[in-house]
Amino acid sequence: MDAISDLQFFVHLVKQGSLSALARELGVTPPAISTRLAQMEKRLGVRLLNRTTRRISVTHEGEVYLARGAQLLTELEELEQTVSSSRGVPKGLLRVNATFGFGRRHIAPAIVEFARRYPAVELQLELTDRSINLTDKAFDIGIWFGTVPDSRMVARKIATNLRCLCASPDYLARAGTPAVPRDLQAHQCIVLRESDAAYSTWNLSKGNKHESVKIRGGLSTNDGETGVLWALAGFGILMRSGWDVQSHIGSGRLVPVLPEWSLPVADIFAVYPERANLSAKVSVFIDFLVEWFKHHAHWSNA
Repeated sequence: MDAISDLQFFVHLVKQGSLSALARELGVTPPAISTRLAQMEKRLGVRLLNRTTRRISVTHEGEVYLARGAQLLTELEELEQTVSSSRGVPKGLLRVNATFGFGRRHIAPAIVEFARRYPAVELQLELTDRSINLTDKAFDIGIWFGTVPDSRMVARKIATNLRCLCASPDYLARAGTPAVPRDLQAHQCIVLRESDAAYSTWNLSKGNKHESVKIRGGLSTNDGETGVLWALAGFGILMRSGWDVQSHIGSGRLVPVLPEWSLPVADIFAVYPERANLSAKVSVFIDFLVEWFKHHAHWSNA
């Protein structure tokens, strides 16, 4: 018998609790079970069980073999499911988390098409003001921006997300247009407090030049849509993602500021716990998002 088969046999035997119980389930005699166990112990050179036909007790060596063996069997099953997941039928509950603005604007419309293609998947979309711990909240997938600091998570990029500085034509007509980054210090800037990052410092790059500018302004918010509304109303210069302001720039309601300078990107990722990659519904949904944003993320190349 091979080692994997022996592991499966031993785990099953301990679960049944007696030689006779396993014999009845497998349709063999108790001596056949006893002989199989003796062969395992001879191969390993240790006693795994103290037993009679009615009950068994696991030795110390058997406990070690059982604990590690059960883990190895689980990992083997997960490996096989991972390899074959592409052949699985997506079905069951899929829980997705995204931020309010991007979730409403882009993930919700994508789910409309996904639900039409995969009616066997029951999809729950929960929107929050920021990315949350997926494991604690039992989410299958999270839509995150920028770097993914949690090494326990797997991340796949679904769209490029360039950021820009912009302001309304009215504001620039009144206050002037910045020519270099340090000019921002003399302007009203709309401050977004969306994360724990240094929200009042903007970092700009142009070739080998890098400048950090401490900005100020009379209005600040933790909501991106509010920031865009204030920029449209002429209250100052805003730093915002292309997905949120590109339509306003295209219509002329907002104008790029310092367009030759770039800002740190905050690309968009589908993030999921490592074990979740075993699920066909997870892999199919992420593949769908990647393909969806190829055709619907016009702002990513703007």
